[in-house]
Amino acid sequence: MPTYISLVKWTDQGAKGARDTVKRAREFRADVERRGGKLHSIHWTQGQYDLVSVVEFPDEQTGMAELLTIGSLGNIRTETLRAFNESEMEEIIRKM
Repeated sequence: MPTYISLVKWTDQGAKGARDTVKRAREFRADVERRGGKLHSIHWTQGQYDLVSVVEFPDEQTGMAELLTIGSLGNIRTETLRAFNESEMEEIIRKM
Protein backbone atom coordinates (compact mmCIF):
# COMPACT_ATOMS: atom_id res chain seq x y z
CA MET A 1 0.00 0.00 0.00
CA PRO A 2 1.29 3.50 -0.75
CA THR A 3 2.52 5.39 2.32
CA TYR A 4 2.00 9.10 2.84
CA ILE A 5 3.46 11.55 5.33
CA SER A 6 1.23 14.55 5.93
CA LEU A 7 2.48 17.81 7.39
CA VAL A 8 -0.57 19.46 8.92
CA LYS A 9 -1.38 23.04 9.86
CA TRP A 10 -4.50 24.06 11.70
CA THR A 11 -6.74 26.63 10.08
CA ASP A 12 -8.15 29.38 12.30
CA GLN A 13 -11.21 27.16 12.77
CA GLY A 14 -9.03 24.18 13.73
CA ALA A 15 -7.01 26.23 16.21
CA LYS A 16 -10.18 27.53 17.86
CA GLY A 17 -11.30 23.91 18.29
CA ALA A 18 -7.92 22.68 19.56
CA ARG A 19 -9.57 21.03 22.57
CA ASP A 20 -11.19 18.58 20.12
CA THR A 21 -7.98 17.65 18.29
CA VAL A 22 -7.63 14.19 19.85
CA LYS A 23 -11.28 13.44 19.10
CA ARG A 24 -10.80 14.57 15.49
CA ALA A 25 -7.67 12.40 15.21
CA ARG A 26 -9.65 9.35 16.38
CA GLU A 27 -12.35 10.12 13.82
CA PHE A 28 -9.65 10.41 11.15
CA ARG A 29 -8.22 7.02 12.17
CA ALA A 30 -11.67 5.43 11.96
CA ASP A 31 -12.28 6.92 8.50
CA VAL A 32 -8.88 5.78 7.23
CA GLU A 33 -9.58 2.24 8.48
CA ARG A 34 -13.08 2.30 6.94
CA ARG A 35 -11.41 3.03 3.60
CA GLY A 36 -9.03 0.07 4.03
CA GLY A 37 -6.04 2.16 5.10
CA LYS A 38 -3.90 2.27 8.21
CA LEU A 39 -2.92 5.29 10.29
CA HIS A 40 0.55 4.32 11.53
CA SER A 41 1.09 7.39 13.66
CA ILE A 42 -0.02 10.90 14.35
CA HIS A 43 2.08 13.36 16.32
CA TRP A 44 1.29 16.84 17.57
CA THR A 45 4.32 19.00 16.92
CA GLN A 46 5.79 22.37 17.77
CA GLY A 47 7.14 24.63 15.08
CA GLN A 48 5.98 25.21 11.52
CA TYR A 49 3.48 22.32 11.54
CA ASP A 50 0.88 21.43 14.16
CA LEU A 51 0.71 17.70 13.39
CA VAL A 52 2.49 15.03 11.36
CA SER A 53 0.84 11.78 10.31
CA VAL A 54 2.01 8.60 8.58
CA VAL A 55 -0.77 6.80 6.72
CA GLU A 56 -1.09 3.90 4.27
CA PHE A 57 -3.93 3.67 1.76
CA PRO A 58 -4.89 0.81 -0.56
CA ASP A 59 -4.28 3.07 -3.58
CA GLU A 60 -3.63 6.68 -4.53
CA GLN A 61 -7.28 7.41 -5.32
CA THR A 62 -8.38 6.34 -1.85
CA GLY A 63 -5.66 8.48 -0.27
CA MET A 64 -6.72 11.48 -2.31
CA ALA A 65 -10.39 10.95 -1.40
CA GLU A 66 -9.49 10.91 2.30
CA LEU A 67 -7.38 14.06 2.01
CA LEU A 68 -10.18 15.88 0.19
CA THR A 69 -12.69 14.72 2.79
CA ILE A 70 -10.63 15.82 5.79
CA GLY A 71 -9.67 19.09 4.12
CA SER A 72 -13.30 19.90 3.40
CA LEU A 73 -14.06 19.92 7.13
CA GLY A 74 -12.14 23.19 7.40
CA ASN A 75 -9.94 22.38 10.41
CA ILE A 76 -6.62 21.69 8.67
CA ARG A 77 -4.52 22.21 5.58
CA THR A 78 -2.07 19.49 4.60
CA GLU A 79 1.14 19.11 2.68
CA THR A 80 1.31 15.44 1.82
CA LEU A 81 4.37 13.53 0.66
CA ARG A 82 4.43 10.10 -0.95
CA ALA A 83 6.93 8.06 1.05
CA PHE A 84 8.85 4.97 -0.05
CA ASN A 85 10.14 2.25 2.27
CA GLU A 86 13.47 0.49 1.85
CA SER A 87 12.24 -2.32 -0.41
CA GLU A 88 10.27 0.11 -2.59
CA MET A 89 13.37 2.25 -2.95
CA GLU A 90 15.45 -0.77 -3.95
CA GLU A 91 12.90 -1.52 -6.67
CA ILE A 92 13.08 2.08 -7.89
CA ILE A 93 16.89 1.91 -8.00
CA ARG A 94 16.74 -1.31 -10.04
CA LYS A 95 14.75 0.61 -12.65
CA MET A 96 17.42 3.30 -13.01
